[in-house]
Amino acid sequence: MDIVNHATPSPIDELAEAHAARVLELSPETATSMGIPGRETEYGDYSPTGLDAYADLCRETLAALAELAPSTENEAVTKDAMLERLGLDIESHEALDPHSSLNNIASPAQEIRAIFDLMPQESAEDFSHIAGRLANVPAAIDGYTASLRYAADRGAVSARRQVAVVIEQSRAYGAEDGFFTALAARGAEAHPELAESLREGAQAANAAYARLVEFLEGTLMPLAPHKDAVGREAYARGSRRFLGETVDLEETYAWGIEVLADIVAEQEALACEIKPGASIEEAKAILNADPSRVLHGTDALREWMQGISDTAVAELGREQFDIPEPLRTLECCIAPTQDGGVYYTGPSSDFARPGRMWWSVPPGETEFTTWGETSTVYHEGVPGHHLQVGTATYLKDTLNTWRRDLCWTSGYGEGWALYAERLMDELGYLSDPGDRMGMLDAQRMRAARVVFDIGVHLELEMPREWQERTGQRVWTPEIGKQFLDEHLEGSEGTRSFEFVRYLGWPGQAPSYKVGQRVWDELRREAAEREGESFDVKAFHSRALSLGSLPLSTLVKAMRGELAVEAPGA
Repeated sequence: MDIVNHATPSPIDELAEAHAARVLELSPETATSMGIPGRETEYGDYSPTGLDAYADLCRETLAALAELAPSTENEAVTKDAMLERLGLDIESHEALDPHSSLNNIASPAQEIRAIFDLMPQESAEDFSHIAGRLANVPAAIDGYTASLRYAADRGAVSARRQVAVVIEQSRAYGAEDGFFTALAARGAEAHPELAESLREGAQAANAAYARLVEFLEGTLMPLAPHKDAVGREAYARGSRRFLGETVDLEETYAWGIEVLADIVAEQEALACEIKPGASIEEAKAILNADPSRVLHGTDALREWMQGISDTAVAELGREQFDIPEPLRTLECCIAPTQDGGVYYTGPSSDFARPGRMWWSVPPGETEFTTWGETSTVYHEGVPGHHLQVGTATYLKDTLNTWRRDLCWTSGYGEGWALYAERLMDELGYLSDPGDRMGMLDAQRMRAARVVFDIGVHLELEMPREWQERTGQRVWTPEIGKQFLDEHLEGSEGTRSFEFVRYLGWPGQAPSYKVGQRVWDELRREAAEREGESFDVKAFHSRALSLGSLPLSTLVKAMRGELAVEAPGA
């Protein structure tokens, strides 16, 4: 069945729209991320009171949803997804997950700052909004601190390693020459009439982050556990958060070990193509020594990213995918931070702000090898995140706002992006041995993360090889770091950032490879079911038209298993 476009919204769509509207009231930053004007200077309430308000909204929505029966597949998809997502939100709230959120990549400590990256920075009005939001950073930080204190009083505190890294980041954000000061200076230079308000706003934001550092050092750090592993209960909840599905963690761990071995074998064979008899490390050294594969400076990196992206959009848009005109613009940018990693931010709802790919370059890194990053551009851009997120944004007439903009599930989105890397290999875009080695490195990293993340957080037995190498039976973070160093390409700064990220964001890292597993299985099932009539382009279009869903909902939708009540029943 196809998604139905409702000329008149159904009761389920109306409920989803009402829920989304209330979410945007509670979170002006979400509205900014969607490009919705009107509350550009505001923050939501990060305090326990604000978190309670969202949980209460979820309870109200679920109670109303229980009274509604879907009459079309589109409604059935929405209901199933909302039941799963909002139900888990309530469970997480009761476990104090949002109250205690603190890690090196996706907690309020970063999000309060990062919203400025999505704000326009050209006109006087743009910088007036920035000045206003800068002035409101203190209230946001104070609310966040109150939630951390609330959780700590009830025994929920992130590990010391996470507290330490957020102290370091917060100190850098709020330094005299840090992010806020630099942002205000850019605005003042372009619009001198705003200089005072921008300067005062930056000073207020700097002071707020200084208070956060003081709280983290003086209050939270003494309470923070030394142990990084979160244990089975918290890990299972995190896994569901990022997958939208409950998986057998031991089976997934064992699968990860097998997949990792298969990828290493692929790389060993490819290394011999690069140079007969070469090891993987020798083949990589050959690639790294090739001047044609090295970029010097961030300007060259950005231009290279943009070129790869533009070519993919133009060529894939002809035969492989339906790429509407608004999605054909994708901006490649160097991020204003230096935390490490590459990420994507979606377009505004009207595409006035395009989708953007950001590269956060750690301090001191000035050379970049193209062979290791070509597949990353496809992962973040087209046919990866940009195509998936942009398609959902484009489908305003078929997807309600909650489905389109608020139901992000890592297993779906990151799984699709990792699937997209392999797809580009199938399509011949990674035929260059170096580029294919880079793609396999990316796949190897994601497989290794399955093993590391589940193994360390659940303190499982290591593979026999690692028991023999270390003389220990169970994973520890320190042995896990050695394991990651062996399987992750990149600088020490990047690997260290990733290591801390996995420890502080349990369940997120495996969602890429587990999500890819589900995409592979769905495609195989469709090909077997449809036989010679199977159309992979139609399969992709159908799946992307659903919007980002919990994997459990995606599987049921693609298999036609969602219950629809006949009219008048």
